[in-house]
Amino acid sequence: MTAGFIPAYLPNIQYMARLVTEEKIAFINNKLYQKQTFRNRTEIYGANGKLKLTIPIVHHKTKAHQLDGKVAIHYDNKWQKDHWKSLEASYRSSPFFEYYEDDFYDFYHQKTNNLMDLNIEIIQKICVLIEADVTVIEEEVTHEKYSDLILAKKVSQPLYPSYHQVFHTKHGFINNLSVVDLLFNKGPQSLDYLLQLDK
Repeated sequence: MTAGFIPAYLPNIQYMARLVTEEKIAFINNKLYQKQTFRNRTEIYGANGKLKLTIPIVHHKTKAHQLDGKVAIHYDNKWQKDHWKSLEASYRSSPFFEYYEDDFYDFYHQKTNNLMDLNIEIIQKICVLIEADVTVIEEEVTHEKYSDLILAKKVSQPLYPSYHQVFHTKHGFINNLSVVDLLFNKGPQSLDYLLQLDK
């Protein structure tokens, strides 16, 4: 059975731990866009602790809700520049940032109009980088197996095993950040870490 996922921006570890256990996934694009979700936001580890990054979206004047697949990215402000600078400042000194830097560079220096398209491209890139054996199927999926993973304000989050983070001596281990925190710190061991979480 194909597992349906709502695409998230630089998804967190919990999201990716579920995704990498599936053989086949499909991205759901026919749900109504909801605010306060990880569709357009993520959390990384900055010098002052948890740092939230948000992609601005185009809001229509009508009150009608947009479908996820129709949400456009707002480029009037310099969010790409800000996000890239934040990623560099947060992870430049991590063990694997320079190794993966070029893989993420284009996402912040080329424009993708549609939010869902950007999120899917990033998720697919991450799957390649961590060597996850996941096949993306283009089919209509109505069953959201992991619909709770997209919510930014969850009641509870699992506690995951700690790993070395750049600013851990200042703020300790911060749990369940964007998977890029794991990737830039653990590199090729990222998939093994994600797979052990589902056991």
